[in-house]
Amino acid sequence: MSGRPLDVLEGALAQTVTVRLKDGDTVYGQLSGYDQHMNVVLDADDSVIDEAVLGDPTAEPIEDTTIIRGDNVVSITV
Repeated sequence: MSGRPLDVLEGALAQTVTVRLKDGDTVYGQLSGYDQHMNVVLDADDSVIDEAVLGDPTAEPIEDTTIIRGDNVVSITV
């Protein structure tokens, strides 16, 4: 996937993403929304994800709808 960042996020809607935050935390969930400031909305993912596939055994699934302010996002991986 290549292109402008917002185009990449558009293509990732409804997919499970891993979000790394400035404080070192990593969370994953289903990307359900975003805006021009790269604020993202993640929903709890019903499927079980193998942490080895994510490549980060410290990643934690979210349990509900979560809004993450774009200023706190370091990276988003599909």
